[in-house]
Amino acid sequence: MKIAMIGTGYVGLVSGVCFSDFGHEVVCVDKDPSKIEMLERGEVPIYEPGLDALMAKNVEAGRLSFTLDLEKAMDGAQAVFIAVGTPTRRGDGHADLSYVMAAAEEIARTAKDYVVIVTKSTVPVGTNRQVKQVVRKANPDLDFDVASNPEFLREGAAIEDFMKPDRVVIGVHNERAGEVMNDIYRPLYLRDFPIVTTDLESAEMIKYAANAFLATKITFINEIAALCERVGADVKQVSKGMGMDGRIGNKFLHAGPGYGGSCFPKDTKALARIGQDNAVPMQITETVIQVNEEIKRRMVDKLLDLCGGSFNGKTVGVLGVTFKPNTDDMRDAPSLAIIPALVGGGAKVRVTDPQGRHEGEALLPGVSWVEDAYKAAQNADVLVILTEWNEFRALDLKKVARKMATPRLADLRNIYSVRDAKRAGFEAYESIGRTGFSRIEG
Repeated sequence: MKIAMIGTGYVGLVSGVCFSDFGHEVVCVDKDPSKIEMLERGEVPIYEPGLDALMAKNVEAGRLSFTLDLEKAMDGAQAVFIAVGTPTRRGDGHADLSYVMAAAEEIARTAKDYVVIVTKSTVPVGTNRQVKQVVRKANPDLDFDVASNPEFLREGAAIEDFMKPDRVVIGVHNERAGEVMNDIYRPLYLRDFPIVTTDLESAEMIKYAANAFLATKITFINEIAALCERVGADVKQVSKGMGMDGRIGNKFLHAGPGYGGSCFPKDTKALARIGQDNAVPMQITETVIQVNEEIKRRMVDKLLDLCGGSFNGKTVGVLGVTFKPNTDDMRDAPSLAIIPALVGGGAKVRVTDPQGRHEGEALLPGVSWVEDAYKAAQNADVLVILTEWNEFRALDLKKVARKMATPRLADLRNIYSVRDAKRAGFEAYESIGRTGFSRIEG
C-alpha cells in the first residue's frame, strides 16, 4: 500500500518511518525545504533513540522518501495521514486546527482517486467531521472517506510504542474506510496486538481522555508527595504500595516537579475547553491544570529554602532541562518555569543536558551551558536535578560535593536518597515527598 504522510514533526516522522518498516511505500511531505533537505541527507531533525537507523534502513530499501510536493506524494496513495501541529490557541485554550484544515483543503485539491484521509494529529471531538466538510466543499466530486487514528507514542520510546502498542485506535464511519485502515495495520493485527475500531467521535475522545487521566495520576501523586513531606511519609514507598493494586497500576506514579511535554499540557487544556463549550465542565481536569502549575512554583520555593531565602548572588547548577529523558523536547518542561525564577532572582545558573541545549539556548536566556554534571557543580551553592537522564543516575556524589562551594542538592526526581547524600558529604538534601536534611546554620 502507498501512504502519504503530511508533516514530518515528531508524530508524522515516527509514524511514517514505522509504516515503511511494515512494508508500505511511504512518502513524507513537509512545506519546510530545510527539513526535507535534512531528511534526504539522512539526518533526523528530532532526537528519538533508534529513529535514524530505522529511517536509513527503509530509505535504502526504497520504501521511504521525502518531498515538498504533495501531488507527487499522493499519486497512487490509498491513504493520506494528517500529522501536523495542533498547538494550544493563544487566549482561549482551544486546539489550533488551522494547520489541519489547511492540509485537508490541499488534499482535496490534489487527490484524484479514492483516498482515506486519516487524522493522526490530536484534535477535538468533531474535527474529523469538519475535515470531511472542508474536503467536500473544496472538491465536491472527490471520492473519499475520513478516519481518526490518534497516536499514543511516548517520546524516548516511540518506536517500541508504535511496533508493540497497547492498542491501536481507529475511528471510521463506514466499512470501506475500516478495510483500508485494517490493511495498513495488518502487521500488528497478525501479531495479536489489539485494534480498537470505533466511531469518529469516540476515537477523538479516547486520546484526550487517556492523556487527561495520565496527567491526573501524575498530579495526584505530586499532591500526595507534598503531604508526605509534612507528615513524614516517603512518597516512593507510598507509590509502590499504591501501584501494587491492580486497579491502580504503578505507571505514572513517580513524584516530580510537574508534568510537561508536547501532549499533557496541550491536551488537558483542550479537553477543559471542550467541556466548557459543551456545558459539561471537566472539573477534575481543570483542577489538574491548576495544581500542576502550583507544583512548579513549589519547586522554586524548595530551591529558595536551600539558598537561604534568596537566589541573589548564588550559583546554581542544573542537571537536565528537557521535560523527560531520551528526548530533546522542552515544550512546557518544568525547567521553563524554574530556571527563569532562578535567573530573575539574581542567581548565576549553569546548565547541562545531553540533548536540550539546541532548544534551551533560545528558551532559557541568561544561563551558561557546560558539558557535564561535574562542571555544572563546580563552585555551585546548590545543584538541582530536573531531568532523570541516565548519566545523572550514577554520579560520583562525593566528587560532586567536593566540587561545590556549599554542597546542597535538590533532587527533584528522587534519584538518590538521604543516605546517599549524607555519605557523599552534602550539608543539605531535598527531594520530592520525602524527608530531607539540613546542616545549614542560621
